[in-house]
Amino acid sequence: MGNLVKKFAAFADSNRHLFILLYFIVYMVWFTIIESTVTTSFHVIHTPFDDLIPFCEYFVIPYVLWFAYVAWGVVYFAFRNVDEYYKLCMFLFTGMTIFLVISTVYPNGHFLRPSYFTHHNVFTKLCSIIYSTDTATNLFPSIHCYNSLAIHFAVMTSREFRHNKIVRFISLILCVNIILATMFIKQHSCFDVITALLLAAIMYHLVYVLDIFRRQTGPKMQFKKPQ
Repeated sequence: MGNLVKKFAAFADSNRHLFILLYFIVYMVWFTIIESTVTTSFHVIHTPFDDLIPFCEYFVIPYVLWFAYVAWGVVYFAFRNVDEYYKLCMFLFTGMTIFLVISTVYPNGHFLRPSYFTHHNVFTKLCSIIYSTDTATNLFPSIHCYNSLAIHFAVMTSREFRHNKIVRFISLILCVNIILATMFIKQHSCFDVITALLLAAIMYHLVYVLDIFRRQTGPKMQFKKPQ
C-alpha cells in the first residue's frame, strides 16, 4: 500500500498539468444545475434552415464518437505534448465556460426533435437514449461542434501530426460528421452550429495565431556578439 501511494505521489508530481482537468468537475456540476432548472420556460431557438434538414438516425454514430474523440485528444496531448495540451485545454475551457454563462443568463431550447420515429432500429434506439438523457435545452454554442473543432485544430497544428496525413484526414472527417450529426439527429439548430463555428474561429485566432496562452518553458538564452 505504501509503495502504491508513493507511485501515485510521484506520478502526480511529474504530471501536475493534469490537475487543470478538474475543470470538468466544475463544468459538469454547473451544467447539471442548468439542465435541471431550464426545462419549460426558455427562448426557442429555430431557423428556417432547420426545417430543410431531415432527421437521419445514422448520424448518431459520429455523434456518440464525439466522446471518444475529445477524450483521445486531451489524453494524447497531455502525455505527448504539454504545450499543445495547455493550448487545447484553454481552447476547450474558455468556450465551455462561455456556453455555461450563456445558458445561465439566456435559457434556451428547441422543438426540433421528432415526436415519434417512423421506423425503429438500433440507431433510433440510440437516439432515444440520447433524448432521454440530454434535454433539448442549453444549446448554443454547440459544445459538440466547438469541442470537435478544438481537437481538430490541435491535431492540425501539432508537430506530432504535421506529416501524418492519415490522422489529419481521419480527424477532419470525424470532426465534420460530428458537426453534421448535431443537426441531422436534431440535437441542435443551425444557429447553434453557426455560433460554435464563430466562437471557434475567434478562439483559433487567439490561441494559435496570437498565441496568447503561450507558456514560458524557461529563461531565454542570450548570446554575446563575437568580438
